[in-house]
Amino acid sequence: MIIAETAEGYAAAINQAGTLRMQSYRIASSLVHRTKFHDELATTRTRSLVIEYNQRLFSHRIHDVLSKGPHVNVTETYHRVESQWQELMLPNLEEYLNLSSTESLTAEERRQLDSSQRNYLALVDNFVDDIHSFVEALEIDAEEKNQQLRIIQIVLLSLTFLVALVSLYLTKTRVLNPLRNLLACANAARHGDFSVRSRYLGDDELGQLGQAFNVMAEDLSVIYADLENRVRKKTHDLEQSNRSLELLYSATKRLSDSSLSETVLIAVIHDIEALLGVNNGTICLGQPGDDHAYRYASTRKKDFLSQDKVDSQCALCLGDGKSHTFKVPAPGSQMEINIFSAPIRDKNQQYGVLLVELPKDMQLEEWQERLLETVASHIALAINVAKQVTQNRKLSLMEERSVIARELHDSIAQSLSYLKIQVAKLEKSINEERDKREILLVSAALRSALNGAYRQLRELLTTFRLKVTDADLGKLLSGTVAEFENRSGIPIDFVNQIGNCQFTPNAEIHIIQIIREALSNVIRHANATRARVSLECDQTGRVNISIEDDGIGINDEGDMMQHYGLPIMKERAEWLGGRLTIEEPQGGGTRINLNFNITDASNTESKKLLIEQLKHG
Repeated sequence: MIIAETAEGYAAAINQAGTLRMQSYRIASSLVHRTKFHDELATTRTRSLVIEYNQRLFSHRIHDVLSKGPHVNVTETYHRVESQWQELMLPNLEEYLNLSSTESLTAEERRQLDSSQRNYLALVDNFVDDIHSFVEALEIDAEEKNQQLRIIQIVLLSLTFLVALVSLYLTKTRVLNPLRNLLACANAARHGDFSVRSRYLGDDELGQLGQAFNVMAEDLSVIYADLENRVRKKTHDLEQSNRSLELLYSATKRLSDSSLSETVLIAVIHDIEALLGVNNGTICLGQPGDDHAYRYASTRKKDFLSQDKVDSQCALCLGDGKSHTFKVPAPGSQMEINIFSAPIRDKNQQYGVLLVELPKDMQLEEWQERLLETVASHIALAINVAKQVTQNRKLSLMEERSVIARELHDSIAQSLSYLKIQVAKLEKSINEERDKREILLVSAALRSALNGAYRQLRELLTTFRLKVTDADLGKLLSGTVAEFENRSGIPIDFVNQIGNCQFTPNAEIHIIQIIREALSNVIRHANATRARVSLECDQTGRVNISIEDDGIGINDEGDMMQHYGLPIMKERAEWLGGRLTIEEPQGGGTRINLNFNITDASNTESKKLLIEQLKHG
């Protein structure tokens, strides 16, 4: 950098020095030109050339190079050119310029003018040679500096190459090799091998990184081993959960797909034995404190309880209503059998116990005990559901029997009573030998009563044969209305606005029977020309059913309640938890309104009373 700095400006100095030679000859040319033409213009030009020469000789381009300490030859040649200019060349030119500017010259002044001109022209060649020496000295000095710079560049390039070789060697030995070692360790760790350690443990950053990696690998090895233990434990827990879910699914599927029976329960016990590895299982029905229990289902051919002892052995199985393990002697052996007992309980009601025989030296784990208790609770739920289904069937049967009895009483029974009275009148008329006309009147009444009883019997049979299919209530009622319309020929409008309201099967039967009874009364008694049936159900589950006609109306509702099946309709309305009203619209006819709530239809007082009767009867 120092040499480059000192070499700066040499080209400009050489160029500037080179112009001094040309400028010297230009001055000589102007002097020669003055000799030939002798005009003032040449004098002026010579003066401007002299001034320009002074500027170039003392230019900063040359002095900047001289100030940087060039070679001695450069300084000496410059001073020689300067001194010749100051002492020889410039005085002759000044004298020449002074004389040439005079308008009238004497002979002596003209000789001096010519002498100055000749002196300059005589000296200019040697002067230019000195300038050439100065330029050559500058070029030599500049070339020397360039040579020095070239040598330094070669040396620096050699040093740079050497440093690069050393750097590459150090990079390979102290950077690349440790990095490759760390990369190999990282790849091994990525594949789960934490036994690989870094071999480069120097004091530099990579050595510290290798030490940190070794510590990290050691910690990861411990953590990985711990994670493997956790994974194995979680896998074991998941396997347990899977077996538990499999058992619960199979047990629930078996208990729900078919009715509860010994075959189904034995299949559930076999599932328990297969999944838990236990032996013979038994389901006994009984409650804590009972001396006798019923063995509902078992995969054991022979009871493990001794037949020689009293029946109080059931206390071993039933216990106090909680899960427990007990031992009993093995039949025909001195060994003891470990038995686990899980209560079959649904809420607060216990139905019995689930017993399983444990293999020798086997202890149930906590999750196995919980699983057996859960299966036992599913069995209890199935027993409870079976009881509820049976109770609902009994309830529906008794409900329909009650309705059938009421309808038979209010229709056929009354008709038979009326026929009995008419037969007595007929016998009396015959015994008293009354007029034939009177006897025929009684006979006609008998025939009319028999026809009415037969018609009522047919309607009752049609009602009793009514089936509730999978179709919704709207479609069932639409078919019922069409049936009565075809039978009577009376146009019956049907308006269905029950939407998505859901009714129980019993509620649907009561609604259909009430509408059938009302339409039957319209056909038989109302003398109507048109009828209308409408159903509405709002978003709260409130149901409004209306059956109206344009017939003769009702003269006495109290009297009507004793006929036309109205008491049975009232009773069905009570079963629905609703209210049945009969009214006469302003335009005439009869309107029967039924109002109830869907939520009350399955929780009425009449149904509660019937359930209590079932429980106690």
